[in-house]
Amino acid sequence: MAFCTKCGATVADNSSFCAACGTPQTGASSGPSPTLVSAPAQTGMSENVAGLLCYLVGWITGIIFYCIDKRPFVRFHAAQSIVTFGGLQILSFVIGAIFGFSLFAGGFGAFSFGYALYGLVELVAVVLWIVLMIKAYQHDRFRVPVAADLAEKIFGKS
Repeated sequence: MAFCTKCGATVADNSSFCAACGTPQTGASSGPSPTLVSAPAQTGMSENVAGLLCYLVGWITGIIFYCIDKRPFVRFHAAQSIVTFGGLQILSFVIGAIFGFSLFAGGFGAFSFGYALYGLVELVAVVLWIVLMIKAYQHDRFRVPVAADLAEKIFGKS
């Protein structure tokens, strides 16, 4: 199976042009060539390993793989990683700031509620982190309900 050198879409073996973006594919009719790359050649690893690594350090590795890998499966997981773990990090920062400030205002009850909410967000992040890495390694396009739709709106459908 070959991939387009420009957009990363799957290209038929005997095709001269990419069906997705129209880029000419050199040497497509004469068999495999160095410009037509198979799945592991773009980042030196298979799609499922690259998909797993998109989640390894949260949104940071999501950004890295979104920039360096053009395969649709990897870009999907990278975009979902950016939105999911970036959103959870922002949410935990906001919760910590609001309820941490309430401690200085003298509200111990609100602080304990905020601490429990902060712990819940962190627990959700850890569970999602494990599940998403396992699903990506199994070559499954597991969609986090809100985050996957938001990622498609922001980064485009991959």
